[in-house]
Amino acid sequence: GAQGEFGRPAPLPQTGWERLRELWRRDERQEFPEETMNIAKSAFTAGVVGWLYGGLPAFLSARKAFIERSHGELFQNRADAVQSAHRAGLRSFIRYGWRWSWRITAFTTIFNVVSTGLSVYRDKTTISNFAAAGAFTGALFRMHLGLQGLAGGIVFGTAFGIPAGGILMAVYGLAGETLQEKRSRERRELYEQKLAEWQSRLSVTEVLGHTENNAQGRPEMERAREL
Repeated sequence: GAQGEFGRPAPLPQTGWERLRELWRRDERQEFPEETMNIAKSAFTAGVVGWLYGGLPAFLSARKAFIERSHGELFQNRADAVQSAHRAGLRSFIRYGWRWSWRITAFTTIFNVVSTGLSVYRDKTTISNFAAAGAFTGALFRMHLGLQGLAGGIVFGTAFGIPAGGILMAVYGLAGETLQEKRSRERRELYEQKLAEWQSRLSVTEVLGHTENNAQGRPEMERAREL
């Protein structure tokens, strides 16, 4: 504890692996880096979008099919018929919504993890990071189909990664800096602040040490004069 409080601040990460380890490490406020939180937020958003994309059409289609099939069936009342149609649609909404949700969530999460990891490791954000992340993710999802599926996945992933990266780079351009540049700047500013505080505490400690030594030396000098 004393070493963490009075020791020299740890230097900034110099290698790509050191920067990658920081992605999964909490800071002094017990918070994960912004890049990591963005990955989690994107995964949640992709899950919701995927569920709606797959579930809503399935809900409408199942409800319509149920109504067409049940013309000859008897129901207690109109409300019972409507509820039965809704239940049929809801079952399809859950089934097909989940099917699309986990796939889109997995694709988005792997893509973001790889692209963010490359940007952090290389300490720069470029279109090539997103293209490589898209190619890797596409290949991973299609590799079970053999070489032809693997090649198709690489092409699809690259075609997805380049425009997605272009959009993000345009957003970063409007913001004035990329997320990695912002992270590096904030990390550097925090280190400089900690270093200044450490140097200030060190100066105060040295002054107190000299004062204490002088205070201890005066009685000894007075005794020496008496002798």
